[in-house]
Amino acid sequence: MKVNFWKPTTPMGTIKATIHKSGKLGFSQAAIEKLQIDENSYVMIGTNKDDRSDEAVYLLIAGEPGEMSLKVNKAGQYYYLNTKDFFNENKIDFYRKKIIYDIVDVSEAEEKLFRLIPREIDRKKK
Repeated sequence: MKVNFWKPTTPMGTIKATIHKSGKLGFSQAAIEKLQIDENSYVMIGTNKDDRSDEAVYLLIAGEPGEMSLKVNKAGQYYYLNTKDFFNENKIDFYRKKIIYDIVDVSEAEEKLFRLIPREIDRKKK
């Protein structure tokens, strides 16, 4: 018997982002590398205008600051976005639920576009 083994496509870890209780969207090290972001990066964040049942969040890597973009912030080795207002406006309950987004590259042509697919876990009560 011959086995065709699968080669892992993300040897660096899970490509994900997590909403913290503060409303900040933090990125895993693998996500930072995949998105190619640093403290000089800007991103645009949004939802699917054509399909309101699509619970995914979309990130577009912007080349420069603008009216619609957020600056990527850094704390230690950790990168995050100040997204509290975005999640509140979109009624995403990040305070009672731990929301983790798996990040998938859906880029086309020159634009670097990523789809963030949500997973929800009830937060443990302290």
